[in-house]
Amino acid sequence: MKSVAMAFYNGAKYIDEQIRSILDNMEETDELIISVDDASDGSEAILEDWVQNDQRIRIIKGPGKGVVKNFENAFKHCRGEIIFLSDQDDVWKKNKMREIERVFEDPKVMAVVHDAQIVDEKLSSLDQTTFEWRNSGTGFWKNMKKNSYIGCCMAVRRSAMKRILPIPDDIWIHDQWIGLLSEQLGKVVFLEEPLIYYRRHGGNVTELTHGSITSMIKKRYHMIMGINHRVKEWSRHDKQNQRHTENP
Repeated sequence: MKSVAMAFYNGAKYIDEQIRSILDNMEETDELIISVDDASDGSEAILEDWVQNDQRIRIIKGPGKGVVKNFENAFKHCRGEIIFLSDQDDVWKKNKMREIERVFEDPKVMAVVHDAQIVDEKLSSLDQTTFEWRNSGTGFWKNMKKNSYIGCCMAVRRSAMKRILPIPDDIWIHDQWIGLLSEQLGKVVFLEEPLIYYRRHGGNVTELTHGSITSMIKKRYHMIMGINHRVKEWSRHDKQNQRHTENP
């Protein structure tokens, strides 16, 4: 079983096309979890219609605390062994899930990031991929300097996600957090095949621009401190489990 986790906020304009492309990838036992923070733009009826017509879709109420907490809410409801992240406005290619599953056949792989074709509102190519845009690849300091973990292009093993959650309140971006922690847990693969159309438009949460120097430094500080703290938590937990095993 595989899960797709989507954080939704007033996405009526593109959601039909995105859901259709996701369902075309899924098997009967898979699930699409949509955490809805707001659907007051007319999308509530659209989502309900999808739910009535496909039992693989589950709509859950979002926490209303921003995109990071909305994604976290979706992750918590996922039951699949592989969890795919999804935005509400892209379009998946039909071979996306199949190609990602092949990579996870290696048990050491904790996360996969694939390339994506950047397109405009009408899905016309902007002659660039996300790997080209972000110079994508693994590496803690590389991705701390310039993040190439783009959520809508990611899939994570369930066992890794259990350790990655919860996401601290001062972490502003979920995909960088997930990617960097996955590197600490095992192997991360960057797959050089564009498997979605990555739509850019005026309403995107993630823009192709940077914040101020001060905000960038602050965000990186919180990310580094948060990851260091979480890794130390894992170490303490594993040592306690080892002692319990040795001294039942």
